[in-house]
Amino acid sequence: MVLFDMDTILGRKAKYCRFVTLLSLCLCVSAVNFSCSSGPADVRTYVPADALVYLETNDLGKMLRAITENPKFEETAAFAPDLSAVDGVRVAVSVTGFETSEEIVTEENSVLKLQPHFVAVAETNAWSWQAEKFVEVKLGEFVNKNYGGEVELDVTPKNDGKYFVWKAKDGRKAFAMLQGSVVIFSNDESAIDKCLAVKRGEDDSISKNPKIASGGENLARGYVSPDGVAQLSNLAGVSTAMDAGDHTEVRSFIARVLPEILRNSVKEVDWAAVKSAEGVEDRFTVSLAPEAAAVFAETMRPGKTDVGELARFVPGGARSSTIYDLADPQVAWRSILLTAQKSTDQISGGLLVAFSSSLFEPYGVESPELFLSAIGPAILTVTMDAEGENVAVVAQTKDVVKVKASLAQELATSKPPKTVEGTEMWTSEDGEFAAAIVGNFVVAGETESVQKCINAFASRDKNAAPVPRPNSAALTRGRELDPEAKLIDVLADRKPESGPLVEDYTTETRFEKNGIVRVTDSEFGLIGSLIERFAAE
Repeated sequence: MVLFDMDTILGRKAKYCRFVTLLSLCLCVSAVNFSCSSGPADVRTYVPADALVYLETNDLGKMLRAITENPKFEETAAFAPDLSAVDGVRVAVSVTGFETSEEIVTEENSVLKLQPHFVAVAETNAWSWQAEKFVEVKLGEFVNKNYGGEVELDVTPKNDGKYFVWKAKDGRKAFAMLQGSVVIFSNDESAIDKCLAVKRGEDDSISKNPKIASGGENLARGYVSPDGVAQLSNLAGVSTAMDAGDHTEVRSFIARVLPEILRNSVKEVDWAAVKSAEGVEDRFTVSLAPEAAAVFAETMRPGKTDVGELARFVPGGARSSTIYDLADPQVAWRSILLTAQKSTDQISGGLLVAFSSSLFEPYGVESPELFLSAIGPAILTVTMDAEGENVAVVAQTKDVVKVKASLAQELATSKPPKTVEGTEMWTSEDGEFAAAIVGNFVVAGETESVQKCINAFASRDKNAAPVPRPNSAALTRGRELDPEAKLIDVLADRKPESGPLVEDYTTETRFEKNGIVRVTDSEFGLIGSLIERFAAE
């Protein structure tokens, strides 16, 4: 069961927002031979207050060491990169807008291409001549590579500094302003002018925003403003609609209704990354509209259930597993539908409820209301593959008759089941779906996944299964595999004999009085996911 797909909104891999240019600037700074300079600038004072998305780090070296000093990085990398050059370097990035286009892949499929308009401000702590060399050589090399080569550079004096303009053969441009040790880099010329105006005090800076707290011990932090949420909601609607199949009516409905629901529910998002025992802890705080926050705080209360037996159904090879521990799953589901209904018009809300059952179809559940009324407070979902197609759901039964009645008709649970090693099992005629009663538990979903869950329980497999904490509505444990170890290639070289880079993560989701708190603990965190995008495609 999917109660709240925050990965779609926030994205562990930043699916819809590619900050390649931003992070490339940060990493290229390592090429500069830093030395002492007078009075480092506060990069926040350059960033306009109306930034849609804001990211910053107060110490680039500290942030990167959280990645490179992790044992998994050390096991895979041929050497430890020297990060002394970027110690104390501050970087702030503002996303000012988004440009979208559709790339046709086949007659049936297309891909949404997203180009953020951004401006990055870096206090390099370098002498001006060193910073100038960095801009001309290293930053120039980056622009030349990403713009396809043969890029022309024009340098002119401007605003007590030097102004750099790179122009590609296809007309694309990149811009940089150098003032002392501060570099302002952007793909939007007007954004640089606005940053300079903010620095002169002609417009407000983001430093005055009370939502942007002091960096403290954070490795990095970020903020999505209400306007940023609105624009990202529109992008999420378009992207989701494009993946929704060939039915024009369905696509149009999703593209129109999903952004409306998100805009009316989510107000703003805060992100902070800190060093943890595992590697990096990412904390997302999603502020919701007051009414929605109040409803979820009540209906998403954790059940504080003993889930030890339920966790035994998690197979050792699962890509991810989530245990939802809710005081009343049926009430929780109804609150989601009700909140979504209230966030759109009456007709769209009715259609939304009518189609909501489709979220349960991959698990072989036809009637969510009946299913949730017949099971206990704790629910386990298991995903066996990276694409999320091989899934299963497990729950303790309160009413077996109702549970069987809630399952897909093609499972024909009204007929006598097959008995496999003492387990009652029903399978659809095409073999795609299966359901089984194992003691006082029901297991349903894709056939092979169901069998693997049953086998795990039978073998008493107690591999690191997720167990919700006292105040957690949901806890996910999963694994990300990168066969090419892109993260290593960006920061160092990969050992020739090394295998894929494997990142384990645990995500806890809580519903509090003001919204949702989602905490993920992993080896490399969101920072690592963004850095991966430096790898050559």
